[in-house]
Amino acid sequence: MKKVILIVLSSIFFLSIGSCKRKKYTEVVEVPLPSKEEKMTIGLPEDVKADAGAFELLKLPYNYDALAPNIDAMTMEVHYSKHYLTYTNNLNKALAGTELESLPIEEIFKKLDLNNADLRNNLGGYYNHTLYFDIMAPKAGGKPSDTLASAIDKDFGSFDNFKIQFEDAATKQFGSGWAWLIVDKAGKLQVTSTPNQDNPLMPRAVVAGTPILAIDVWEHAYYLNYQNKRKKYIEAFFNVINWKKVGEKYEEAIKK
Repeated sequence: MKKVILIVLSSIFFLSIGSCKRKKYTEVVEVPLPSKEEKMTIGLPEDVKADAGAFELLKLPYNYDALAPNIDAMTMEVHYSKHYLTYTNNLNKALAGTELESLPIEEIFKKLDLNNADLRNNLGGYYNHTLYFDIMAPKAGGKPSDTLASAIDKDFGSFDNFKIQFEDAATKQFGSGWAWLIVDKAGKLQVTSTPNQDNPLMPRAVVAGTPILAIDVWEHAYYLNYQNKRKKYIEAFFNVINWKKVGEKYEEAIKK
């Protein structure tokens, strides 16, 4: 095993009666280096199983490396098999034995006590990540079509205007949080953002509505690949948006 020799020069002082003499010494420190580079193993989404409970993990319809280079495989694996799994398990634990356990998730949001931090964080964490993973796909991107395209043109003026607003909301969200495209109570499309694991379905949301598109701007969603360059991650996200899926969610939302 190789060793690094660190040479540290220091000064010590010896005091004697009526005089001060300065001496230098050399300290030898041996630091072992790794003998070989550790290899990281990427698993499979289907191997990830949540504990039994009211809600299940979304089955990821693509492999961890399918969104590369826009979102790298390691980030996807950690995000899905660690963060998303933890929110799912914690949500099921928080709901177990309560009257909320049997309700659809939208109804749980309506009854949510915002002071219940455990339920608030895990309910949001589960819902938000489920939507996020569901609206991405390999070989995606481009622009929406049909009804959603017309609605975006009507409510934002153009797709480019929508994209600017969405990227701006995601970029300016301070700290951890999310940016959203939602259908509000009047059936209009709006862009908004929320901190932490909050979302527009929660009571007292600044801009309330049904989310149809979401981007996670917590650092765990992009930092391994983009470090502090959040804006580059946001730009790359548009290359993996499954607009067909977002369009389906829009159609569902306007029927409610």
